[in-house]
Amino acid sequence: MRVLKNTVVSLNYELTDTSGKVLEKTDSPISYLHGGYGGIFPLVEEALHEKEIGHSCSVAMEPEDTFGEYDAELIRVEPRSSFPDNVVVGMHFEGGAEDSDDFIIYKVTDVTDDSVIVDGNHPFAGMKLNFACTITDVRPATEDEIAHEHVHGAHGHHDH
Repeated sequence: MRVLKNTVVSLNYELTDTSGKVLEKTDSPISYLHGGYGGIFPLVEEALHEKEIGHSCSVAMEPEDTFGEYDAELIRVEPRSSFPDNVVVGMHFEGGAEDSDDFIIYKVTDVTDDSVIVDGNHPFAGMKLNFACTITDVRPATEDEIAHEHVHGAHGHHDH
């Protein structure tokens, strides 16, 4: 079976930076609903379209194809009193973006007596990335999966 719109594609992947350092790697295959549903990077989806089980590819992506450019405006200095007493560097907090209903995950990058510095950039923002993958399975999506626009079941991104 070939990868077409409304098929569920399972794949193993490795995400690396330009020096070849592995940033993410699958232990077992992940699955996504193919066809523009936002389940995977659009450039990867294009590369996999009409391919079959066993196909391997490697897609080099610029920041605008993945997590965007690094945005210095997403660094915020917040009052220390806004955080729990046990706040430490590396913790993550959810916060609202200014003038938006969207939530951003902020990572604590520094803690002083008076303030906490948080960074809302994705850890891989501003990086050129390489996505190497191999298709392990392709199946027709169920009507439910198409209606909900994501995979259901054991290996989907959104287990409920």
